[in-house]
Amino acid sequence: MIPFEIDLKNKVVVITGAGGIICNAFAKAIAKTGAKIALLDINEEAIMQLENEILKEKGIAKAYKCNVLSSESLRNIHDKIKNDLGACDVLINGAGGNNSKATTDDEYYDRNNLNEIKTFYDLDEEGIRFVFDLNFMGTLLPTQIFSKDMIGKKGCSIINISSMNAYTPLTKIPAYSAAKAGISNFTQWLAVYFKNENIRCNAIAPGFFVTKQNEKMLFNQMGEPTERTKKILNNTPMNRFGNIDELIGTLFYLLCEDASSFVTGIVIPVDGGFSAYSGV
Repeated sequence: MIPFEIDLKNKVVVITGAGGIICNAFAKAIAKTGAKIALLDINEEAIMQLENEILKEKGIAKAYKCNVLSSESLRNIHDKIKNDLGACDVLINGAGGNNSKATTDDEYYDRNNLNEIKTFYDLDEEGIRFVFDLNFMGTLLPTQIFSKDMIGKKGCSIINISSMNAYTPLTKIPAYSAAKAGISNFTQWLAVYFKNENIRCNAIAPGFFVTKQNEKMLFNQMGEPTERTKKILNNTPMNRFGNIDELIGTLFYLLCEDASSFVTGIVIPVDGGFSAYSGV
């Protein structure tokens, strides 16, 4: 669903994490603007399917298997994109996610209930590093590679994906929360750093949307809402999860130079009021 039309004809848009639910929707929406889209993800099957879907709708897209944690992989893909589609005008850093190895079982430490419970002290070091790197370094490294294409050009921008965790950390997921807080801070840093080049740098902070990554935390095997889901909805004034399409309007606003040419260094929550509600 396209909330309004914008013209990105001949613009090259690079999307990392394009195999995920959110960036899949972003890619399909942007394809309708006339842009040429580079779909990057380590999941080649997912982005090949997405490429085919966009091509069937007469859009322009090409899939590239890429590891956003490898500068070498990014440089190689960067060269291919320049040859296939042209230099990058817009970078959407959508790669990210959490991992069970960096997630506690308990919301609060309880010294009297430690049997078979994964506490903060049991978190796997490798898992923590993976989650932090995937979210933070997986944004920084692509920005280093693709922002070079934007130097000296007009109408270029970088859009990062932050989170509700950046405002107030959610329980159980310390590495993901810290990394997303870093993304919000990094977005502001980039906006200042690139001010002489007029490269606008902003972020979207989605509220709660049901994805493959969080579905098991939100619903049990019977499809019933978990206690965590009840807490989320109780603290979301709109009292529901978001629909992925409800992110597109904010995305288009940030992409459209005519609409947001003086907007840089901000993080926009699309969250049904979650970040505004104190709980009382």
